[in-house]
Amino acid sequence: MPDYETLRVIWWLLLGVLLIGFAVMDGFDLGVAMLYRFLGRDDDERRALLESIEPVWDGNQVWFILGGGAVFAAWPPLYAASFSGLYLAMFLVLLTLIVRPVGFNFRNKLADPRWRAVWDWALFLGGALAALLFGVAIGNLFLGLPYSIDALQRPVFELNLFMLLKPFALLAGLVSVSMLALHGASYAALKSEDPIAPRARRAGAWAALAYLVTFVVAGGWVSRLSGLHVETADPNGPSNPLLKTVTVVAGGWLANYRSAPWLWLVPALGLLAAVAAALLLRARRDGLAFVASGLVCATTILTAGLSLFPFLLPSSTHPGHSLTVWDASSSQLTLFIMLIAALVFVPIVLAYTAWVFRVLRGRVNLAEVRRHLGSY
Repeated sequence: MPDYETLRVIWWLLLGVLLIGFAVMDGFDLGVAMLYRFLGRDDDERRALLESIEPVWDGNQVWFILGGGAVFAAWPPLYAASFSGLYLAMFLVLLTLIVRPVGFNFRNKLADPRWRAVWDWALFLGGALAALLFGVAIGNLFLGLPYSIDALQRPVFELNLFMLLKPFALLAGLVSVSMLALHGASYAALKSEDPIAPRARRAGAWAALAYLVTFVVAGGWVSRLSGLHVETADPNGPSNPLLKTVTVVAGGWLANYRSAPWLWLVPALGLLAAVAAALLLRARRDGLAFVASGLVCATTILTAGLSLFPFLLPSSTHPGHSLTVWDASSSQLTLFIMLIAALVFVPIVLAYTAWVFRVLRGRVNLAEVRRHLGSY
C-alpha cells in the first residue's frame, strides 16, 4: 500500500481529473445552452442545436456525480464544510442544472411561440448562471471563506450568499462563462450545419477574446492577493486541520509557480489553446477547435488547482483552520480501497463515453429536423 502522503496527492490529482472531466464534458452543454438562443434564429435552428446536446447531456452529468462522490468519500471534512456552509449556493447551482432536462422535455410540449421562448430563456439562464457560479466558487477559494473549526472539528461559517459575490469572485465567474461559451461554440460549430455553424464560429472567436482578457486580468489580480502558506504540517499525519501552522503571505498563491517555474507552462498553454481555438474556428477546422477549447477548460482548472495546492478550502478569518490535502482526507485504508475502485471504473466511464460519441458522430441535419418538426 502506498504511504499516506502519496495517496493524498493521488486523490488530489483524481479530484482534479474529475473536475476537468466535468468541465470538458458537461461544459459544452452549458456553453450551447447559454448561446443557442442567439445562434438559432428560428425555432427549427434552435431545435437542431438542442438535438446536438440532448442525447449526451445526462451521460455528461456522470462526471459531476463522480466529483461529488469523490469529495464525500475521499475528503469528508471538505464535503461537510462546503455542503453545509455553502448550502444556498449549492442549491442554486443544482437548480440551474435541473432547469436543463426540464427545459428539454417541456419546451416542445406546446407549439405556442411564447411558451417556447420562456423555456429558451430558462435554458439560457440555466447555462449562463451555472457557468458563472462555478467560476465564483473558484474565485472565493482564492479569497478564502469566513469559517473556523471548533474543538469537535465542526465547520462554523459566518457568511451568506451575497458575501460570495465579491468583485474578484465575479471576475472569476466571467472567466468561467467565457471559457464555457468558447467550448460550447466550438461544439455547436462541430455539430451543426450552415447557417448555424458560421454563427457559432464567430461567437467562439469573441468568447476566446473574452477569455484571454478575463484570464490575464484575473491572473494579475491573484498576484496581488494575500495567499496562505503552510509552515508546519505532517503529510502523513492524522486528518485534523487544527494541528498545522499557516501564515498569510502577500502574493502567496503564486508560491508554487515561483518554486517550480515550469508550472507556468500550464496557464501559458491555456492562453495558447484559446488563441488556437479562435484561429481554428476561423479556418473551419471545427474538430481541432473543439479539442483546443477542451484544453482551455483543462488548463484553467489545473492552473487554479496548482495555485491553491495544498489548500482545498482556505479560511479568511482563521487561516490555520483551512482544510488542506494533508488534513482533510479519509483514512489511508479508505483512500487505497477507493483508488482500486477508481482504477477499475474510471476507465470504463471513459471507454463508454468514447463509444457514445463515436456512435453519435456527425452533424445534426437541419433539413431533417425541419422535416420531422411536426412530431415534436
